[in-house]
Amino acid sequence: MSRRIKNIIAVVFSLIRFSLLKIIHGNRFCFKGIQRFSPQTQLFFLNKGKILLGNKVRVHTGTKIRAISGGVVEIGTNATFNYNCMIVALKNIKIGAGVEFGPNVLVYDHDHDFRAKGGLKANKYKYGSVEIGDNSWVGANTIILRGTKLGKNCVVGAGCVISGEFPDNSIITQKRETTVRSV
Repeated sequence: MSRRIKNIIAVVFSLIRFSLLKIIHGNRFCFKGIQRFSPQTQLFFLNKGKILLGNKVRVHTGTKIRAISGGVVEIGTNATFNYNCMIVALKNIKIGAGVEFGPNVLVYDHDHDFRAKGGLKANKYKYGSVEIGDNSWVGANTIILRGTKLGKNCVVGAGCVISGEFPDNSIITQKRETTVRSV
């Protein structure tokens, strides 16, 4: 099937799907204009979570966007998510306009609080909002952790695990070292 036909099908499917989601979830789901979501994407709302989409957001197969326990995911105009990305908000994740994600990018605004009484089984979390500035590019297999503020026009190299604040126009990479020894 040609690419143009696949895009038309995805846009029509998204319009129907999003209209139904709007009816079911009301103001917890907002979208503007045309969207291009693969039918194999998941949008998940739980306990007053909200997902807000700008115009012309493109999302490929396998991507999951989850807003849980009052969490808000806000995605700007012309944002693009490649295959198998996952965005999970328990508080707030804001992705700017024109942001592009490579495949398998993960974004979380929370961590398990393993020091809480009862350990991981206690299901306690630490939170920190995530903001990704306009026109940034995030390479494949990157993990963005709670409390990250990525400026505008940034590039994050593939495979990075990032948290903290990064100014506008930054290139973020992490050194990796391969060691080979005899058996």
